[in-house]
Parts: sequence; structure tokens; C-alpha cells
Amino acid sequence: MSRTRTALLAALVLVAGASGTAVAATPSADVGIAAIPCSVDYKVQNQWDTGFTAAVTITNNGAAKSSWAAKWSYAGNQKITSGWNAKISQSGTAVTAANETYNGSLGTGSSVSFGFNASYSGTNALPTTFTLDGVTCNVDDGSGGGGGGGTDPGTRVDNPYAGAKVYVNPEWSAKAAAETGGSRVSSQPTGVWLDRIAAINGVNGGMGLRAHLDAALAQKGTGEEVVQLVVYDLPGRDCAALASNGELGPTEIGRYESEFIDPIAAILADSKYASLRIVTTIEIDSLPNLVTNTGSKATATPQCDTMLANGNYVKGVGYALNKLGAIPNVYNYIDAGHHGWLGWDDNFLPSANLFYQAANAEGATVNDVAGFITNTANYSALKENNFTINDSVNGVSVRQSKWVDWNRYVDEQSYAQAFRNQLVSVGFNSGIGMLIDTSRNGWGGSARPTGPGATTSVDTYVDGGRYDRRIQVGNWCNQSGAGLGERPKAAPATGIDAYVWMKPPGESDGSSTAIANDEGKGFDRMCDPTYTGNARNGNNMSGALANAPLSGHWFSAQFQQLMANAYPPL
Repeated sequence: MSRTRTALLAALVLVAGASGTAVAATPSADVGIAAIPCSVDYKVQNQWDTGFTAAVTITNNGAAKSSWAAKWSYAGNQKITSGWNAKISQSGTAVTAANETYNGSLGTGSSVSFGFNASYSGTNALPTTFTLDGVTCNVDDGSGGGGGGGTDPGTRVDNPYAGAKVYVNPEWSAKAAAETGGSRVSSQPTGVWLDRIAAINGVNGGMGLRAHLDAALAQKGTGEEVVQLVVYDLPGRDCAALASNGELGPTEIGRYESEFIDPIAAILADSKYASLRIVTTIEIDSLPNLVTNTGSKATATPQCDTMLANGNYVKGVGYALNKLGAIPNVYNYIDAGHHGWLGWDDNFLPSANLFYQAANAEGATVNDVAGFITNTANYSALKENNFTINDSVNGVSVRQSKWVDWNRYVDEQSYAQAFRNQLVSVGFNSGIGMLIDTSRNGWGGSARPTGPGATTSVDTYVDGGRYDRRIQVGNWCNQSGAGLGERPKAAPATGIDAYVWMKPPGESDGSSTAIANDEGKGFDRMCDPTYTGNARNGNNMSGALANAPLSGHWFSAQFQQLMANAYPPL
């Protein structure tokens, strides 16, 4: 039986043939072939009441490829049961077809074909959107032929922040503006945190995900607009920090997928939002724990050992990347800790390898990853100008100072740039970019050193010159003396897609004392200013501010201090 349907996609024509139905890419008269980066010809060759056979041909009009992955999603309950000439996987409605070892080469103008059998019930609607390595096929990419202003919906760009405004969250903006002096920063863009299932629809009368996206469309006007989301609700989340534990238990991967990621993906895939560039920060503070806080290490916790053993961090991140990466205007950035966590040799390469494993789990591929983000909600200085990792004092290396403690990096930008190169070397795409959260790493004010420290010893040299005034680099909760950092900015340095304020300044990292709550948030002694520390911060004082509310709640005293210590100054 032959079926046809129409879809309003630029340069997309649906063709019905005698033997079945096809979605074919036929350029319109005013669009040059080269303007369509790839085309996908999807034919239903044979169909019966409970199943069908399909053939897919991909033509690459872009640069030659040594490997490829095509993606599409079904609107119905189609399930692929077997395939040939491609490695085909399916997660929910999302399908990924990647090359076999023998057909990975795909030159400019070349085509590759594969096929599969699938089951279905009801109707077998054709997929409407196909991507090849993250780029939407059958659509003019704006590089030639057709005119028009702005980026075509669904066409990924190298750096989503380039030439774009970034969404100002009106809820955060109102809190900031209500503070004395807050109007100086209340128009800055910040991340929207989806940190529990209820946040998708809005908590306590607040804005849900759709409301934020609608507001972003209103802010967008005729230009480009980035919306920044933090996707943060893994099972057994943040296994080494009680303040940011989540609502899902270690084994609740099914709930994570069906009640958290799937509803988010369904909203983001709404064609209403196709003109937005949606940046997702994927699951902060979880994967790095599997490297640093497991096994026989002094910093290990039983909770992190559990998450390493059950694999649900890797599965969850892979599932999120696959589902969200199938949406053409979504840009996934995986959390990559910070230099004071992963900058040591023991952690650096193992973390890159673990991230690669997660990026290839549950149907995801590296093409679902736009880049990585460092320093999310942390305080590591962007650039330490008064000393370098190569300095020495009286023949003693800076690496031997108590502060640096054999780390390879002394600041966040050098770490992010080096880690980017490491990630590419283990198999991530060479076009990935890094984001650095600069919301609270300014370290200005009267305590900011104006030059190098005294050369009495390597410790006086480092401690006297460092901008980062934390007691220890492992301290992470509501740090006393911190300030707002560099304002959000696109493409500020080589390999860096943007400086961002992913953590909204003024929102607490965790409560100073135990506070009963229904948000799944525990009390972590690292947020208690009287705490004398543990192995993860070298048994030092926590450096946390007193009287802090639950994580994510407004902390006026901290916001005032962040403004007072901003660098560059406000």
C-alpha cells in the first residue's frame, strides 16, 4: 500500500512511488545544491498490518567524512527490529544509524544506503526531520542560493553564542533588581535550572520550561537568541555532596528517562521553538565523581561506588545526549568539572575517556556533543596573572606549593583549553567548544592582589599573588570573599565558545544548617562555616558563608558580597 503526506520543510518534497513512499530531498529552483548540506531519501518499500521495510539513502553535500551518524525520530510507536549496512539503535522514538566499519567514508557528493525492518501499530507516519552528524538535512543551510536573514531553524552553527543574544531569565532578573545596586547586573543572562521533575512545569507558581521558552521568543525579536538550560536530575545525583543530592534514588534510571528527559525533549522539539538556539548543560558534578571519589581513593564515598557499579550516571548522560541531540536546534554541553577537580594527571585523561564512554552510551554519539562546560557553579579564577604553572621559587616549582599541590593547571581558562585538546584526542569532534561559568569567580575587592607574592618561599609567592582567595581549591559552597566574574561574552578566547553565568548569582549552593524540605536536598557540612573539612578539601575549613538557605534559594547576603567583590568591578 502506498502512502503520501506533506510536510512544510524548506526544499523538502515528498514523493510517492509505485513501490512505496519516500521522503526525498529535491532542491527548489532558487536553492543551489550546495546550500543543502545533506539529503536523506527515506522510502517505505513494503508495508503490512504490523510492520514495514524501509530503505534510506544519505547524500553528503558537505565536507568529506570518515564516519557518519544519521538521526530521526518517529511520531508513532515504530520499533526497528533488524537492519543492514548501518549500526542502528533506537531509544524511545529516537533512531540513530551510524556507519559500519566498511562504509564510514562519505565523500562530498557521495551517497550511502542502508535498510531495516520495523514493527508498528496504528499509523506509520513518515519522519519529518533528519540530521547527519548533527546538521539538518533536506533544508537550505543559508550558505548559498536562497536568501533570507538569520539562521534557518534547525541548522546548527559552530558556536551558538556567536552573533546571538542570550535569554535573560525574568525571575532571576527580578530578584537581582530588587537588591540594592542589583540593577547593575539584573539584565545579564543566566541559566535556567531544571533540577527536578517538577521544575519542567514550574514550582510554586513559578515559570516552567515552556514559559521560559515563550519568554525567550518574546525577547528574541528578529535576531538570534540562545536559551541556557541546566539539565540536572540524575539518579543518585552528585554522589559526593549532600546539599545537591536529587530526588531520584540510585536505581531510578527509568524515571529519569521517562519522567524527566522525555518530557523535556518533547517540549524542546516543539516546532514553535525551532528558531531558538537551546544550550543544555548536561548533568553537572556527577560523571567526574566516578573518577575521583570511588574505589580505594581517600576521597571515595559509598554513594559514588554505587553509581560507578550500576552505570546509571553513564546511562543517564548517554540517554540525555541522544534524546536532546536528536533535536536540531539543541546544543549539548557536558559538565567537565573544574581545574581544581580534574586538573591532576590522575584525573585528566581518565575523565576524558569516561566522557567519551558516556557520549557513546544509550544510542548517543559524539555528534550529539557541541562541547563542554567548566566551573559550573564553582569559584575557580578565570586567569591567574601573577604566577604560572612553570614558575619556580628558589628552585621549587609552583606545582609543589600547598595551593597548587601538583596540579597541572592554576586557573580555569588554561584548564578548559587544554582539556578541550584532550577531549578531541580521545575521539570528540575537533569543532567542540568550551563554556566557562564566570558567574562567581571574579575575586575582586580590596583583597585582590595587585602583583606577585613575596619570593620568600613558593607558598608566599603563590598565596600572595593568587586571586582565588579560597582556603582550599576543593571548597565549593557559598564561598566567602567571592565576586561576580567576567560578564557573559561570546568567543572570548581560543577554543572557548563563551563565558556564561550558568549559575545564577545570588542562588545558594546549600544551607549552612540542616533545613527540612521536600526538594530532596540534604545538609552538607561543606556549607557549614564551622566545619573543619574532609579528605576532599584537605581537611581544611569550609570557607562557607553563614546563614545560607537551601541550594537554589535566594541568598541576599551572598549576592551583595558578589557585587561588592566583582571583577571586573561593576
